[in-house]
Amino acid sequence: MAGVNTPIPSDSYKLGFIGAGKMAESIARGVVKSGLLPASRIRTAHLGSARRAAFESFGVKVVDLNNQVVEDSDVIIFSVKPQIVKEVALQLRPLLSEKQLLVSVAAGVNLADLQEWAGHNRFIRVIPNTPAAVGEAASVMSLGAAATEEDGELIAKLFGAIGKIWKADEKLFDAITGLSGSGPAYIYLAIEALADGGVAAGLPRELALGLASQTVLGAASMVSKGGKHPGQLKDDVASPGGTTIAGIHELEKGGFRGILMNAVVAAAKRSQEFSKR
Repeated sequence: MAGVNTPIPSDSYKLGFIGAGKMAESIARGVVKSGLLPASRIRTAHLGSARRAAFESFGVKVVDLNNQVVEDSDVIIFSVKPQIVKEVALQLRPLLSEKQLLVSVAAGVNLADLQEWAGHNRFIRVIPNTPAAVGEAASVMSLGAAATEEDGELIAKLFGAIGKIWKADEKLFDAITGLSGSGPAYIYLAIEALADGGVAAGLPRELALGLASQTVLGAASMVSKGGKHPGQLKDDVASPGGTTIAGIHELEKGGFRGILMNAVVAAAKRSQEFSKR
C-alpha cells in the first residue's frame, strides 16, 4: 500500500498528543526546551481552561477535538489513562493513516491490543516515568510490527529530550514498570526516611530534607556518570571501623537490599496482573 512506512522527517514533523495531562505536558516541554521541535509544530486537544493554559504558556497549539490533532500530526502520542485507550483508539481509527507513527505511553496496555484497536501496526510503546517533569525520565521503548528502525531513532531523540531512553523487548515491560515506573516512589520514601533520620539526630527539618535529596541526587549521578559499579562506590565511602560502615551494618540487619528487591518484584507482578485483564 502506498505510503506505508514513509520516513518521517526528523526535524520538520508535526507532533500531536491525544491527552493533555501532566505526562504529555512534560514531554512537550522537554521537546521544546531541547530545541528538537519548535512549539508551533506541537498540538493537543483539551476543553479545560487550566490544561489549555499550561500548554499555551510555552507556545503549543491547543484545539478542541482529538480528531483535529490526528488530522494535523505526523507523530501521535497516546497519553491517556489506560482504561480509556481502547475507546479513544477505536474512535480515531478511521482517521489514522499508515504515514503516521503512533506512540503509546499508557501503562499496562500491550502493543498487540494497541495495534488491533487502532488498525495500525506502525506503533511504538514507551514507558516513561514521572521525573520526566524535570527532564530526568528513565524511559524504555519497544517497537511494534511495522515500526522501522528509523521510527525508533526518531522516538529515541524525542524521549531523549526528557531524560534517558533504552530499547527493550516488550516482554520485559512488567519488570521495567516495577523498577523505573514505580521506582521513584521508593526513592521518595528513602529521601523522606533519610531526612527523618537527620531530624532524629538533631538537624532542622529543612536542612535535613535538603541534604537528603541532594545526597540521593549526587549518589545517582556518581553511578550514572562515574563509570564505577555501585558496590565499588559504596566501598570507597566505607572506611574501616568508620561511620558509614556502621550505618551500612544497620541497613543490612534490616534487610534493606532484600526489601527493595521485593518491592520491584511485587510491583512487576502487579503490572503483570493489570496487563492480563
